[in-house]
Amino acid sequence: MTGIHDFALFVISGLLLNLTPGPDTLYIVGRSTTQGMRAGATAALGIGAGCCVHTVAAAAGVSAVLMASATAFTVVKLVGAAYLVYIGVAMLRSGAAAEVPGLPRRADPLRRVFVQGFFTNVLNPKVALFFIAFLPQFVDADAPNHFVALLVLGVVFNINGTAWNLFTAWLASRAGAALEKRNRVLAWVGRITGGLMVVLGARLAFLVRD
Repeated sequence: MTGIHDFALFVISGLLLNLTPGPDTLYIVGRSTTQGMRAGATAALGIGAGCCVHTVAAAAGVSAVLMASATAFTVVKLVGAAYLVYIGVAMLRSGAAAEVPGLPRRADPLRRVFVQGFFTNVLNPKVALFFIAFLPQFVDADAPNHFVALLVLGVVFNINGTAWNLFTAWLASRAGAALEKRNRVLAWVGRITGGLMVVLGARLAFLVRD
């Protein structure tokens, strides 16, 4: 009725793609390891909210317009790259502070964790490109309502992705709990995570559309 085909293949492909690490996964792992499960879950939900934006944009054709405009693509790309670098630098500084003897670890408010997760996803044009390229492959050309079909696929993908991200947050929080009294190790976790975020931001800045 919706014009969706090969739904099982879509679900399996989506789950496999969710296993591929990227800025979202890195952010969740960093938050979960250093701040615990609540922060990791909040980060995952923020990223899920960002995916909702990409889903609606792809279904409505907004993402296609964005990708067709070289100027718009460049602006979003550079803003997203700058934001990843900003978060990476903040994590680097938090990691350094955590290593200072007698100084309690700084925990960012959950609202900030959510917002950062949201913008980490929304400002990544690679995610928009993915939704444009991936979702339409499972919708018939003569589907009665492309918007609804794409929206359904996007929601299913996001639910599966969020479930995986929550599981990732749980695993990372367990690792963080095991290292709770080892400030030096946690400090290096923050530094490595922050450094990788900076690298990913730099790579995004030089992203070229195919």
